[in-house]
Amino acid sequence: MFGITVRDHMMVAHSFRGEVFGPAQRLHGATFVVDATFRRRELDADDLVVDIGLATAALQAVLSGLTYRNLDDDPAFAGRNTSTEFLAKVVADRLAERVAAGELGEGARGLEGIVVTLHESHVAWASYERSLP
Repeated sequence: MFGITVRDHMMVAHSFRGEVFGPAQRLHGATFVVDATFRRRELDADDLVVDIGLATAALQAVLSGLTYRNLDDDPAFAGRNTSTEFLAKVVADRLAERVAAGELGEGARGLEGIVVTLHESHVAWASYERSLP
């Protein structure tokens, strides 16, 4: 399986519900380094996994809808804990929508999967992996 990874970051504010979160139940900020890995079994006609420039632009566009926001105020997340794991899935699903819309080029239609990893520190991170149709 071939893969290419692009990286960016986002800064959010949020709070959590539930005793398991301890002091993180209060409003706090988080800065995530975000890696998005695009995977496929065979390279495209240009011997690429995906155009790295288009992949970078797609990740930036997805993150721009989340960064510098209080996620508690976003109706899309009402009733949810915007945990690192949950946000990794949100980013992966939004990238998948962009692939399906053709925003990463025709060659990207051969992609088989996306893995998104959110690094909340140098010692802790979470990932979500999904298939593409």
